[in-house]
Amino acid sequence: MTLKEDSEIRDLEVMNANITKIEELSTRLAAAMSRSKPIPKALQGPSDDLFVKAASAYAAEMVNNPAKIIEHQIGYWGKTLAHFADAQSRLSKGDLTPPKDDTPKDRRFSNPLWDTHPYFNFVKQQYVATSQAMTDAVQDIEGLEDRDRKRVDYFTRQIVDMLAPTNFLATNPDALEQAVATNGESLVTGLENLVRDIEAHDGQMIVSLADTDAFEVGRNLGTTKGSVVFRNRMFELIQYAPSTETVHEVPLLLFPPWINKFYVLDLKDKNSLIKWIVDQGYTLFVVSWVNPDESYADVGMDQYVEEGFMTAIDKVKEITGVPKVNVTGYCIAGTTLSITLALLKQRKDTSVNSATFFTTLTDFSDQGEVGVFLDDDFVDGIEAEATRTGIMSSLYMSRTFSYLRANDLIYQPAIRSYMLGEAPPAFDLLYWNGDGTNLPGKMAIEYLRNLCQGDKLATTGFPICDTLVHLSEVDVPICAIGCETDHIAAWSSSYNGVRQMGSKDKTFILSESGHIAGIVNPPSKKKYGHYTNDDMSLTPQEWKGAAKFNEGSWWPRWVSWLTERSGDMIPARTIGDSGVKALAPAPGTYVRASGTL
Repeated sequence: MTLKEDSEIRDLEVMNANITKIEELSTRLAAAMSRSKPIPKALQGPSDDLFVKAASAYAAEMVNNPAKIIEHQIGYWGKTLAHFADAQSRLSKGDLTPPKDDTPKDRRFSNPLWDTHPYFNFVKQQYVATSQAMTDAVQDIEGLEDRDRKRVDYFTRQIVDMLAPTNFLATNPDALEQAVATNGESLVTGLENLVRDIEAHDGQMIVSLADTDAFEVGRNLGTTKGSVVFRNRMFELIQYAPSTETVHEVPLLLFPPWINKFYVLDLKDKNSLIKWIVDQGYTLFVVSWVNPDESYADVGMDQYVEEGFMTAIDKVKEITGVPKVNVTGYCIAGTTLSITLALLKQRKDTSVNSATFFTTLTDFSDQGEVGVFLDDDFVDGIEAEATRTGIMSSLYMSRTFSYLRANDLIYQPAIRSYMLGEAPPAFDLLYWNGDGTNLPGKMAIEYLRNLCQGDKLATTGFPICDTLVHLSEVDVPICAIGCETDHIAAWSSSYNGVRQMGSKDKTFILSESGHIAGIVNPPSKKKYGHYTNDDMSLTPQEWKGAAKFNEGSWWPRWVSWLTERSGDMIPARTIGDSGVKALAPAPGTYVRASGTL
C-alpha cells in the first residue's frame, strides 16, 4: 500500500467517524430542542405597532418627498451596481484583485481574505453598502417621534448585525479555512458545542461564553476569607476577616445588585475590590442576595428595603457596636439604597454616615441604550410573564443585556464555538456574566413601572413602605462613581441624579470604561483613568469638559474620601468577637444557587 493510499484510507475513516458522530449529535439536538419552552411573542421583539409607525412614516415620505427617497435608492443602486460591474470586469480579464475598497475597518473582517480574495471582498463591500443604506434610510425618515426613531434605529442595527456574512459558514473565511485544515473536524466539534449549549439551557440556544468547568464559586472565585454572620429569606450577610492589625471604627456595608451575583467584586485576589477594601483597614460587610424562585412572587421593593437594606444596616450596627455605618450600592442596589436613605430621612433614622454609589441611576429621564427595551410592548410582556410564573427569569435579563452588545456577547462567541469548533475560554468575568439570577415578579414590575418608566424617584415621589420618597431627601455625604462607556447606566444620567440629591457634600468621579470594567479597576493594572471636578453645578457635558483627567484607578481616591468619614483606627474586629456565630464560610450558600428554573 502506498503512502497516498494509506492517507486516503485514514481520511475515509475519519469522515465515516464524523458522519456517525453527526448522526448521534443530530439525535441529541432534536431531543434537546423538544424540551424548549415557548417564549412569549412580546419578549421576542418590539410590537408590530413600531413597525407600522416606521412603515407609515416611510410611505408618507414617499408621497411627500419622493425626491429624497429616490435619491437614497439611486445612491444605493449606483454604488452596488458600480461595484458589481468593476468586480465582474476584473474577473473577465483574469484579474483576481478586488476593486477599490474604502470600507471602514471592522474587526469582524480582520482575516486578510476579506481584503484580498475577490469573492470575500465582494461579499464584504456589498454587505457594508447595504448596511449603510438601511441605517441611512431609517435615520432620515421624517415623522417619527425621537423615541420611536431610536428604537427603529436600534432594531435595524440588530438585523444588520445578525445578517453579517461572518455569521454564515459559506461566507466566513475563518470557518472555511479551519474546516479545510481539520478535515471538517472543526465543524463536528462546533456542532457538539451547539448541542451541549442547547442541552444545558433546556432547548434555548444560548452560547457559552466561558468554560464552566474551569471555575467554581468558593474554590477559585469569591475566595476572600470571611463568614456569613446573618441570614434571612432575602440575603446572607458576609463579614470579611481583617488583614490589618487595626481598622477604621466605622464599618463599610456593600450592597451589590441582585440582577447578578456579588462575586464580580471578588473574582480573584489581584482584581478583588472586596479584598482590596479589607486590605485598606476596613471592617467590610457584603450582602449576598437570594436567587429567588416562584415562592418569591409577592416580594416587592418594600421587602427589599425593609427585610434587605434596613435589616442589613441594623445587623452591622449590632455586630460592630457602632451607631452609624458607611454604605455602598452598586447599580440597582444603588438605586434602592437612595430610596432607603430617603426613607431613613423621613423616619429621622441617622444610621447611615455616608453613601457611595457605583454606576447608579436615580434619574431615569434619559434611559440610555437600554431604553429601547423599556416601552410598554416589552414591559407589558414582562409583566404578563412575571404574573404567570412569579419571577422575571434570568434568561430574559441576560438576553436583553447581551443584545446591547450583540457582536461581542452573541455572534462572535457563537462563531468561535459553533463554526471554528473552539472551546469557550477560561475567563472568570465571562463565567460570572453567564451565572444569572432571577427577580421576584412583583419587584421587577414595580422597578420597571415606577422607576424605569415613571421616573418617580426624581419627580412625583417613589411609593415605598406606605409613603412617597424623593431624591431630594437623600442628604448624607455622597460619593458617586459613573463609567464613561456604561451602556446600562449612562454616566450623564447618574451625574444628573446625584445633582438632585439633597446632600450638601457631593463628590462625583467618572471612570473610564464600562459598567463592570470601570468599577473592577484595580490600581495594580494601571489600565483605566478617571475624571474629577468639584463643580457639580455644571451640566454633564460641561462637567466633563472642565474635569481633570487622572491616570490610574479611582479606588485610592475613593478610599481617601471614605477615610475622612470612617472614624479613628481601632484594633481589628474578628469574626465572632461580638458573640454572633458564623453560619457558613464566605462566599456563603445563596450565591451558589442557579438562576435556571
